Amino acid sequence: MQAEEAAASDPEPAGSSTTSESKELVPRRGFTSLVWRWFGFEKNDVVQNNVICKICRKSVTVKQSSTTNLIHHLRYNHSKEYEAFEKLRDSQRKISTGRLKPQCAQQTLAESFSKRVPYERKSKRWQDVTNAVTKFIAREMLPMRLVESESFTELVNVLEPRYTVPSRKYFSGTALPTLYDDTRKAVEKEVHSLTHFATTTDLWSSRTSEPYLSLTIHFIDESWRLRSYCLQTSYFPECHTGEIIALGLKDALASWSLKEEAMVCMTTDSGANVVSALRINNWKRLPCFGHRLHIAIERSMRDTKIDRAIGVCKKVVGAFSNSWNLKKALADAQTQMKLPEHKLITESPTRWASRQRMIERFVEQEKAIRHVLGGDIKRRQLIPSWQDIDVLESVSKALSPLLEFTDALSGEQVVTISYMKPVLSLFNSEVLAEKSDDTQLTKQIKESILGYLNTKYRDDNVDDLLSVASTLDPRFKNRYNDDDQMIMSTISSELMAMTTQEESSEGAIAEGGAKGDDDTYEPAKKTKKSFGSYFKKSVKEERESQANVIEKEIKSYLLIPEVDSDVKALEWFSYDAALKLQQANTAFKENGTLLSPDPKLKSSILDGLAEEIVKYKAYPRDSDFDEVAKDLLRKPFGGHDTDMDKASTTLRYRKFKGTMIMLGTREMRVIVNSGRLCNSMQVSF
Repeated sequence: MQAEEAAASDPEPAGSSTTSESKELVPRRGFTSLVWRWFGFEKNDVVQNNVICKICRKSVTVKQSSTTNLIHHLRYNHSKEYEAFEKLRDSQRKISTGRLKPQCAQQTLAESFSKRVPYERKSKRWQDVTNAVTKFIAREMLPMRLVESESFTELVNVLEPRYTVPSRKYFSGTALPTLYDDTRKAVEKEVHSLTHFATTTDLWSSRTSEPYLSLTIHFIDESWRLRSYCLQTSYFPECHTGEIIALGLKDALASWSLKEEAMVCMTTDSGANVVSALRINNWKRLPCFGHRLHIAIERSMRDTKIDRAIGVCKKVVGAFSNSWNLKKALADAQTQMKLPEHKLITESPTRWASRQRMIERFVEQEKAIRHVLGGDIKRRQLIPSWQDIDVLESVSKALSPLLEFTDALSGEQVVTISYMKPVLSLFNSEVLAEKSDDTQLTKQIKESILGYLNTKYRDDNVDDLLSVASTLDPRFKNRYNDDDQMIMSTISSELMAMTTQEESSEGAIAEGGAKGDDDTYEPAKKTKKSFGSYFKKSVKEERESQANVIEKEIKSYLLIPEVDSDVKALEWFSYDAALKLQQANTAFKENGTLLSPDPKLKSSILDGLAEEIVKYKAYPRDSDFDEVAKDLLRKPFGGHDTDMDKASTTLRYRKFKGTMIMLGTREMRVIVNSGRLCNSMQVSF
């Protein structure tokens, strides 16, 4: 095809002597038809009226822009060239057919007008667009005047010409209140039946110094996902005393129908009035670690040398921030000295991390700063002394390791309470431990921070809460507990209380069901006592057996090896097949008891097998699945061909199910055999 195109582009025979200027032909200006490759015009034919064939040099008559005579000339005088032209035209048609859409039928007059008729306000399309705009304003916290701006109207007209944007009054008075009511109903429905939840509260001030009280709820849903909702940020103009704040928090919980006894704890800052409010309400309080760390660092900075050095640092940063010439000179100095081209950072008084970043950047750019200030007579007095630089380096060395922990503990989608004891232990053993190359000031800062944190988190109520949380985290368990027996007893008692509460709820439901439609009590009919009823366990025996089950459950959990620290704890608990298999293996080793797995456990095992098969072979054959199914249902243990076929078919189906949550690697030898579990085959979860 390429050879034909090359021949078509230069159709003159090699032996023809047409190199003279009078015989050279030029192509037609702006031609689109392929046939013009075989025709041209003489150079002196400026108007391009006389068409000449490049092959036979004959003149061909052409009417205006028609190419019919040209095609006929090729067809009847140059058959080879005509065949090449036909092939080129066919290939062009194929490309055009694949690239261009088929022509649509002409629209009717009614259809043309309907595209410009505005949507009615009751139409579904208008309501959908309005709801989308309302959510956009609410989520991005945009001002109401946006909908009346010219640029927004132009944007909407381009995206949806038939949509008419409502007024600002409609959004503020109708659309946004409706969205709030719908959202509140959905959240109320989700949090209404929670048996356990935690909350966070704080007092805020707006830019106009108006006081607000916020309440945020945190809970784990049925899918083991951490959920958080800011329930309200309400105007709170009353005096901020402990008693009034306590009443405000009670009213906030009551307005959302949340039970106080279901609240595990409330996280707050260290404000005396908020602490007093929780004490009045008799609520368990969890101090905010970020706030505690901020206070600890602020206390460690109470030193005249540190105050002077940070004061000099802030003055220098302020001078560079307010002068474009200094910024330009700093960039030139960074290039000359081959320093990182970074800008200086300004401190935020309420964020200790911003001060640390300011100091780090100042120390990094010290040479460039000295060079720039040394060339400016008016600002030469701002050059820091070597003592100031030593102090800033000591402060930076003490605080820089804490930045990473602050960022990690600020995540909203990760459970952080179980990290508290491990982090405090890490602070004491590594992060804030004294090192041989530490200066005296660095040691002093570390000792001050550690002393404050250890003292504040020594409270028994807080320590018990943190110990239980870290124990129930599969990454840590009882590694950081001081009294394992006491923590195990606390966990057991809480589980027993939860079990008793569930039983009482079920009993209340059953008792309520004994009443008729008219709420009159209908006594149960007396039935004859069966022979087997004499052997039923008493309530006391059932409770004792329940306590034994809980104790075994905790022991089995503690026997499982700790998972990798990068594994998310909630995802590990959401997939409890590994825990059940570990318990089954333990029971089998102790007394040979076989497990009868429920359908969910069987499904989990098959999911894990399918995932592992695909890991080793991206496109397994049916024979591969059959082989695995045979191993699952071995003949010595009573497997049947029908069971093997079912397992093989299920595995093939599971191959395409990519929603399994992989939570570390747990290797255990199991076999599913007609509903039984034995030590025989390795499965990875």
